[in-house]
Amino acid sequence: MTSQTDLAAMMCSRLCHDMLSPVGALSNGLELLADERDPEMRARCVELLEQSARISTQKLKFFRLAFGAAGGFGEAVPVEEAQDVISALAGENKRVELNWAIAEASLPKPAIKVLLNLAQIALDALVRGGTLDIGAERRDGNVEIVARAVGPRIAFDETIGAALQGDLDPADITSRTAAAHMIALLAEEMGGGLQYALSEDALVLGGVLPEPEGMIW
Repeated sequence: MTSQTDLAAMMCSRLCHDMLSPVGALSNGLELLADERDPEMRARCVELLEQSARISTQKLKFFRLAFGAAGGFGEAVPVEEAQDVISALAGENKRVELNWAIAEASLPKPAIKVLLNLAQIALDALVRGGTLDIGAERRDGNVEIVARAVGPRIAFDETIGAALQGDLDPADITSRTAAAHMIALLAEEMGGGLQYALSEDALVLGGVLPEPEGMIW
């Protein structure tokens, strides 16, 4: 069985893995810049450093909203913050078209966490590009969330899907499935649930979360 300590350790491993590439690129770029004397090559090094710094900042902003605990479960988060984070991450892949269908100005923090994680999973599935559609709406006392990835090739590990639906043995949770497991636990604690549907050219991820009691809109 996965303890809270184990889950925290796996989440840390996930974060370190995701940050290793851009931070490593920063370190390598600084070393190259220190030894390079050609103006054109130095300009290129600076460009790569700026790109690595931008990616690092985008990932940290994502981690803060998607995994952070600040603010508590009852706080509303502006949807614009989530849109900015996902738009920045998707912007690194020029072959992905991003579409939004969210009328609400803000959503409860648990809904934002679920939305961001589902969007990231869907984005990762578009290895050859495609379209990422993200939507959310309030209906009958619930917040309904959907992220749909459509493309020529969908790369999706169904153990992540099993973790989302609570069907994966906790003993089998890894750093790869820890985020999905985390939001599945969050949805369960709130009395909601997550699900997914996979076909050859599409992945649909969805969640239904009851609105927190006492939430002011």
